[in-house]
Amino acid sequence: MDSRRLLRTSATALAAAGLILSGCSGGSDAAASRTTAPAAPASPSAAPDLKKFYDQKLKWRDCGVEGFQCATLRAPLDYAKPDGEEIELAVSRVRATGPGKRLGSLLVNPGGPGGSAVGYLQGYAGIGYPVPVRARYDMVAVDPRGVARSEPVECLTGPQMDTYTQVDQTPDDTAEINGLGAAFKGFAAGCEKRSGQVLPHVSTVETARDMDVLRAVLGDAKLTYVGASYGTFLGATYAELFPDRVGRLVLDGAMDPSLSALDLNRDQTGGFETAFRAFAADCVRMTDCPLGTGSVEAAGEAMKKFFRDVDAHPVPTGESRKLGESLATTGVIAAMYDEGAWPQLREALGRAMDGDGSGLLALADSYYEREADGTYANLMAANAAVNCLDLPPAFTGPADVQKAVPSFEKASPIFGEGLAWAALNCTYWPTPPTGRPHRITAEGAAPILVVGTTRDPATPYHWAQSLAEQLSSGTLLTYEGDGHTAYGRGSDCIDTAINTYLLEGTPPQDGKRCS
Repeated sequence: MDSRRLLRTSATALAAAGLILSGCSGGSDAAASRTTAPAAPASPSAAPDLKKFYDQKLKWRDCGVEGFQCATLRAPLDYAKPDGEEIELAVSRVRATGPGKRLGSLLVNPGGPGGSAVGYLQGYAGIGYPVPVRARYDMVAVDPRGVARSEPVECLTGPQMDTYTQVDQTPDDTAEINGLGAAFKGFAAGCEKRSGQVLPHVSTVETARDMDVLRAVLGDAKLTYVGASYGTFLGATYAELFPDRVGRLVLDGAMDPSLSALDLNRDQTGGFETAFRAFAADCVRMTDCPLGTGSVEAAGEAMKKFFRDVDAHPVPTGESRKLGESLATTGVIAAMYDEGAWPQLREALGRAMDGDGSGLLALADSYYEREADGTYANLMAANAAVNCLDLPPAFTGPADVQKAVPSFEKASPIFGEGLAWAALNCTYWPTPPTGRPHRITAEGAAPILVVGTTRDPATPYHWAQSLAEQLSSGTLLTYEGDGHTAYGRGSDCIDTAINTYLLEGTPPQDGKRCS
């Protein structure tokens, strides 16, 4: 259950760029979705009380991962009180390999929010980014505050998380509505109990300010950055705060910061419908398609019937957890991020329809970052903490959700109801939001490259169009294809355009399209 988030799939690990807002995003009504951006604060590096952070020296050490070094960056817990409590942020790097002149540091973030940037660097970016890019840049990552190795937000135990992820997110009556609300309240209470001190200070604005401290400590006059999914919102926020320090920013799988959470969640619901229809169109051409070999519409009806069936009669998985509707839906959504996972989904669906839910459960577990021993990474906790702080809640209570369900079902007949109810959880969050939806223009910034995929399930293509239009120096690069994000997914056209921008500083022509 709960909001659908980051999925790690396939060899490239670029599904670590997965973002889903449903259930943890906040937001206000549509009238508030086009408010003016707040004024950027004065340059933190010029503030005497932040000097100790900007002047710190990193002590690099061996990470235990061949080729990588690690260090700890200090930052104020509260930038309004820089002489108060401090937090420690995990940083990792791999040095430029050469040949060619070193261009500085390239910071990477895989999205989420809640994805470990250090894990992404060491597991993929630092070894899998194009060779010419790694030759010229030190590849660097910092786990954002509240995430993984950086003062991680903690909420529930592993067994509690198992229960939480199985709560019915398509409630049929008052008792089930109350049960879902109680689950969200329990999750929020656990976060407050175990991580109350850090909860008010994990906003995207604060993480962007941490990135500027890291930029200075690394000795770079400008920030060079590749952010995917939620990482595009983080990158755009940095550009808003520090437009004069923008170097080469790639925002891949872009978010639209001007939208309320209600609009974001509903748009994203439509994105998953688009992705499912692409999967279904592929599936019905296969003789082993468990959704039949007829039309896409018939496949959609078969999918909805399957969800109803497992809601009424959960399927065994070979362990104590059974596959109910919530875990089954998560498993299907997980495979929407990368078309390379479609064969796995076909097999898992077929097995589940024959009474073995283990394949879909494995997909759901990978999505939630659940380990075989029953422990969870802090992905879901950090995701909720950041999203619920960045925007006001989408709904004030269950009655609001019930009114919104028809519009969500219009966006996606298959996923709409569940994703509408998933967007309720920030309603019960213990820390009030500090952000608001607004347009980001970043006046004065160097050219920023915004990348959108036409059938992206998690960050719909029109979000990239909107962000590129908002940014005063935005350039839009389009990938006509499936899956979440575009860089490193097999399009030479996309990769060449991004590599040229990173290595030479020249963005592609605005509006360039690749397939």
